[in-house]
Amino acid sequence: MTATPPPEVQADEPLALYIHWPFCLSRCPYCDFNSHVRERIPAERFIVALRRELAYEAALLGRRRLTSIFFGGGTPSLMPPDGVAALIEDARTLFDAASDIEITMEANPTSVEAARLRGFREAGVNRVSLGIQSLRSDVLTFLGREHSAEQAVAALGMARMLFPRVTFDLIYARPEQSLADWREELDQALTLVADHVSLYQLTIEQGTRFEGLHRQGEIVLPDEELAAALYAETGDVAARHGLEAYEVSNYAAPGAESRHNLTYWHYGDYLGIGPGAHGRVTRGGALLATRRHRAPESWADLVERTGSGQTGADPLEARDRAREMLLMGLRLSEGVDAGRFRMRTEMALEDAIDAAVLEMCVDEGYLERTSGGIRATPEGRLRLEAILPRLVL
Repeated sequence: MTATPPPEVQADEPLALYIHWPFCLSRCPYCDFNSHVRERIPAERFIVALRRELAYEAALLGRRRLTSIFFGGGTPSLMPPDGVAALIEDARTLFDAASDIEITMEANPTSVEAARLRGFREAGVNRVSLGIQSLRSDVLTFLGREHSAEQAVAALGMARMLFPRVTFDLIYARPEQSLADWREELDQALTLVADHVSLYQLTIEQGTRFEGLHRQGEIVLPDEELAAALYAETGDVAARHGLEAYEVSNYAAPGAESRHNLTYWHYGDYLGIGPGAHGRVTRGGALLATRRHRAPESWADLVERTGSGQTGADPLEARDRAREMLLMGLRLSEGVDAGRFRMRTEMALEDAIDAAVLEMCVDEGYLERTSGGIRATPEGRLRLEAILPRLVL
């Protein structure tokens, strides 16, 4: 596999960059991400491979305008800060970085990783996302987390001193969690947040340890009625703290939304590098769905042999693009814009959805037409998993 000269690019479509670090200290029982535990992490080898893959892909894409970089995982805060700095510098050199580029790193609030935060700030990271998940010690044990509630609060305080933008994750709709319990925990957490938070309902994912426990009846999640009440309460409490739901699970003060994640939800171009990373990139007039080898060592072997760990780059047909854009865009409170939909999919919005289902959802108060397209109401966002398979042609 050799790099070919870059085709002419649609220069007005900016690019987001996702960098996947696949290693963790331990495997959380609810997690189905491409993460791996190693007794010794071969950090130097993987930094070199990530830099090589980035250079290879940039040669194919040309000088795109780069609006965000996101270090995800796994646990990217286990990366050496000098490796992070090198990757950021490479990205700035290979692409035309926006003056206000957003550079996010996911981090866990263990003492080992919190100690590296200053190094990541010096490397160029300007937004940190802390995987706190709960402020209750018993819940952290249940979720298999390596940190304590005290460490989480301390790491958050340190992050707020170092980074201009900070966000964190919490998980709710847990077994035996009441509305009052969640309201109290969320109120406590949101006194610590600056302008953004991600609040996820616990789901049982295939292949996880929680799936086996759930199948055996040892984990029982809240029923549909309580889950809906918890979701509504989440929005109410967040709003009291000045944070609005701009996406199903994400809440922010105006202007503090995650620019990188908005690229996904707006169905923009994003390059994903590293083991198991996926991407959607425009090249040669086609939107390509890219994927990379999931196994870390096999990915690194492939990069060392060929320059890239990519295992597929498939052109997406118009209807595939339409389906994906609706699945992503209806998660946003702003919904899907018909003009951008036509530009990205080459289809009219009304040709991609079932008119009868749309009418029914509008009548039920789950969807609404806007001056520019369609969007889900708060009640509809609760039911997207049921609505979307019937709505999207």
